[in-house]
Amino acid sequence: MTSVAMILTGSSVWTMKDGTPHPTGFWAEEFVKPHQTFTAAGLDVTVSTPQGRTPVVDPLSFNLGYNNNDQAVVDSYKQYLDGLRDRLENTTPLAGLDPGVLDVVFVVGGHGPMQDLAVDPDISPLFNAMLTDPGKILAAVCHGSAGFLPAHRPDGTWLFKGRRLTGFSNEEETQASFAGNAPWLLEDRLRLAGADYVAQPAWTPHAVTDANLVTGQQNYSAQVTADAVMKVLKG
Repeated sequence: MTSVAMILTGSSVWTMKDGTPHPTGFWAEEFVKPHQTFTAAGLDVTVSTPQGRTPVVDPLSFNLGYNNNDQAVVDSYKQYLDGLRDRLENTTPLAGLDPGVLDVVFVVGGHGPMQDLAVDPDISPLFNAMLTDPGKILAAVCHGSAGFLPAHRPDGTWLFKGRRLTGFSNEEETQASFAGNAPWLLEDRLRLAGADYVAQPAWTPHAVTDANLVTGQQNYSAQVTADAVMKVLKG
């Protein structure tokens, strides 16, 4: 059976430039839609967080403005997550993931990864093992690609240097009103690290596939990113 590890942030706050803690976590849609897609396809899904922490949902991800002003959509996400409560309260520690038995690693966004995954020391060996094996897939959506930043090759070079990828854009961070007080911006950091960063206009569903690397731009890209992963899996 094809095995997928979905990595969620273990942080409930994002420390802003002025030192204030902004409540955050993982983005509901970015977990729910891929999880639904993978389980419907019969994939074996493991949920993982740093140190096996219990992840929390970014409260903004239930905001009607981010869900087409449709309360039914928000309610469906809440119901789905409630059905996975036991799984979310008993996650696999990130350091305990074995890339040898995984086919896909999928990193979920929300601002939480900017706080913990962006500096997590357990990421580098896992992502190296996944990305250097053409038979495996490494994927991320939105701020999930912040988890790429600490991953380096044995020679010290950044693992994703020159790779074509996307993630939450500066334009989107500005429109979401966080850019001015953010300690750093994801698009800037990915570009500075050496990524071939590409984006569509703000809030456009957009996924990028570069061989066995699949990335999505923002929350509205959750489904197209999951679909792109399934396409690569099917060859």
